[in-house]
Amino acid sequence: MTAAALKEATYLPEADQEVAKVYDFLKAHERAGLGPVEPRYFLAGATPGDRVELPAEIYGMLRQVVEALQQGFAVTVAPRTLTLTTQQAADLLGVSRPTVVKLLDEGKIPFERVGTHRRVLLPDLLVYREQRRAEQYAALEATSVSIDDEEDLDAVLQRLREARRTVARRRRGLTE
Repeated sequence: MTAAALKEATYLPEADQEVAKVYDFLKAHERAGLGPVEPRYFLAGATPGDRVELPAEIYGMLRQVVEALQQGFAVTVAPRTLTLTTQQAADLLGVSRPTVVKLLDEGKIPFERVGTHRRVLLPDLLVYREQRRAEQYAALEATSVSIDDEEDLDAVLQRLREARRTVARRRRGLTE
């Protein structure tokens, strides 16, 4: 298949029993105490012996697709190159292109120059995205406060303001 033939495709859940059979097999295997399915996966053809072993990554992808379809979600598969433009990187991160350029210039995401253009490797971008998510979750946790039903609301709000200030100072690199 040529690169031009690869295109984004969305798969809608069907009322078809085949997805249910796969889903039921996977769940039954886990409920039987056998844990996840053994890490050997095959794609079989119509004749005996006509099969190929699937890599674990492809199995994981298929498992995720089956789970989503079983739950009534549509699934979109979109091929991507491993080298992205700054606009493609911005789209993947859900930020503006100037924000991506700033992140690149600050050294937060590795990149290569091709002439005057910046190119970002997809694996580097995915690592950055996971780091950013971890930082966001940590910031959310840092701003959480436990509330006692007996505690004064103004005291709780003051503690929450202090937590936000602390997180903001850390983000700006003013304190450790």
